[in-house]
Amino acid sequence: MFKKITVFSLVLMVAGIAFAGGPVLINGAGATFPYPIYSKWFDEYSKINPTVQFNYQSIGSGGGIKQITAKTVDFGATDGPMTPDQMAEAPGRIYHIPMVMGAVVVTYNLEGVDKGLRISPDILADIFLGNITKWNDSRITAINPDQKLPDQDIVVIHRSDGSGTTFIFVDYLSSVSSEWKNKVGKATSVNWPVGLGGKGNEGVSGLVKQTPGGIGYVELSYAIKNKLAYAFLESQSGKFIEPDLESTSKAAEGVEIPEDFRVSLVNSSNPAAYPIAGFTWLLIYKNMDDAVKGKAIVDFIKWAIHDGQKYTEKLLYAPLPDKVVEMIENRLGQIKY
Repeated sequence: MFKKITVFSLVLMVAGIAFAGGPVLINGAGATFPYPIYSKWFDEYSKINPTVQFNYQSIGSGGGIKQITAKTVDFGATDGPMTPDQMAEAPGRIYHIPMVMGAVVVTYNLEGVDKGLRISPDILADIFLGNITKWNDSRITAINPDQKLPDQDIVVIHRSDGSGTTFIFVDYLSSVSSEWKNKVGKATSVNWPVGLGGKGNEGVSGLVKQTPGGIGYVELSYAIKNKLAYAFLESQSGKFIEPDLESTSKAAEGVEIPEDFRVSLVNSSNPAAYPIAGFTWLLIYKNMDDAVKGKAIVDFIKWAIHDGQKYTEKLLYAPLPDKVVEMIENRLGQIKY
């Protein structure tokens, strides 16, 4: 006589079969910007749910977009939203899910000059355009009267790979410099007027650290971890803002968050906001091909936007605003698997 199998029993059987064959492996790739917090989350989540394990390749946002489009990974990760053309190339509708907020800091290697060098938007743009080439340029010394700046060449260092960190940085430069906007523009990869290229936030951090006179841009946690000096940037209010969790969080205040979450947070009008900040997103398909993996990814995201946010501060990321968490929950309810 056959035993009656309920829907609930069938779900338990499927879960048991998946676990009996080993944990469900979720593969992801993309942004280096959130790699420290993602690594922490994956480790902590595996402790409370050992049926799921994550394999994440920190290859840059451009790589993450390419791989999720090709469906060679279960999720992508990016700090620069996909363009309409990129969205159209995907074989299905892709959702952008914000996970945390972070600051992109301007880091430099100048002997005797600790963190806090003041840099204005026009000066920053002109350095990366190659218009300002010496650290003791009169425009830099004028706003740093207490610093003894050397007669030393500025060595610009930028990302060599497709990068969401780059997108946030050049999005900011495009918003404050018409010359940058017209000559270079914004994308995850641009034609840099000057400078040396490093792969990933790790590569840029390493190059700045070993290059006297170097200046680059990295996510805040990479600057702290590598003991690199970083600049205070002038906001729209004329104040020079230190990048920290509070000033990063302020960037999202007063910004209208669209339903698809593809929004820029740079050059905020909030006088207390650090001007180069942004979301980092997971990229997932609205319609998941694999039901087991689809549910596992959604369950992980629900944990990350709630319990997982407590790990953000220690790793120098700003937690998601409550209104964004509520919007994400609604978005996750639309996913099919």
